[in-house]
Amino acid sequence: MYERGSQVQMRPPLYTPEERIRRDNSVWTLIQGILAPIQFLVFLVSVCLVLRYINTGEGLQAATISVVIKTLTLYTIMITGCIWEKVVFDCYLFAPAFFWEDVFSMLVLALHTIYLWAVYTDALTPLEQMYLALAAYVAYAINAGQFIWKLRMARLDMARREAMSAPAGLAA
Repeated sequence: MYERGSQVQMRPPLYTPEERIRRDNSVWTLIQGILAPIQFLVFLVSVCLVLRYINTGEGLQAATISVVIKTLTLYTIMITGCIWEKVVFDCYLFAPAFFWEDVFSMLVLALHTIYLWAVYTDALTPLEQMYLALAAYVAYAINAGQFIWKLRMARLDMARREAMSAPAGLAA
């Protein structure tokens, strides 16, 4: 819900009833639900390793490997996410419900890919590579926040809609 002038209006639902059914029945929803926390865990470990290298100069190989693993998990969740979007919204990317999240995901992918290129070509010093990894991680954290916020707002909106449509004696 949001206010516009003197009226309170509901946001459009994130999913149509048909899209909700496809979402709930898709194995890709489960896969995304498994991969997201795995990616976040890899991210947390990698952030620690990258910061350790930046602060001490030690552990470059561990930090580099962790960023590569984080990038591979990102690619995996992006590919499976595209399949999920195709199943639910009938387009691989930029479905209206997740348009801006997908746009920002492209920046996240670009930064992670540039990191891989920098490691492969030695185009940047190891310290510069780690700072690039941190920039990619900041973008990832913002993007993850976008998705979490969007899904939280959708749940709240759905609860409000259900409460408004419930018979008067049942709405509490």
